[in-house]
Amino acid sequence: MVDKTSFREAMAGLGAAVNIITSNGEGGLAGCTVSAVCGITDEPPTLLVCINRGSKNNEVVRENGCLCVNVLAADQQDAAIRFSSKSVSVEERFADVEWDRLVTGAPVIAGTVSALDCEVASMMDVGTHTMFLCEIKAVRTRNDRDALIYFGRNFHSVEAPAVKGAVAA
Repeated sequence: MVDKTSFREAMAGLGAAVNIITSNGEGGLAGCTVSAVCGITDEPPTLLVCINRGSKNNEVVRENGCLCVNVLAADQQDAAIRFSSKSVSVEERFADVEWDRLVTGAPVIAGTVSALDCEVASMMDVGTHTMFLCEIKAVRTRNDRDALIYFGRNFHSVEAPAVKGAVAA
């Protein structure tokens, strides 16, 4: 069996987009930074989102039955750090963030690379986390934003691809 330290060391080499998962509804408002997100299928459009079972955010997403995956832009690193801190209240997390809503009511953070507004279709607990299978109900994208990734235990920027038809200066 692989020990926890070896597993974490290996995972540090797996770069991933940095996302803020948000939810709002009868269970309350929630938001947390997550890198464990991946696309599953495009028919129907479905994502896998993993949230630690010990997190209050997990409980809120379960109760609300919806979430939004906000894929962060490179200039949103401060938000990623704020939403990952256990010592920052949910009110403080959202205080300096401009947001609106799409279909489910989950907060859609302004300025992100993309936002995927989802209803939770099913969930399964695995070890310390819950895997949420989420059907995408609405999408907002911006192809002009540099992306934020986490790799090697550090944040990095990935340049947005050139937009077709753009003329170099």
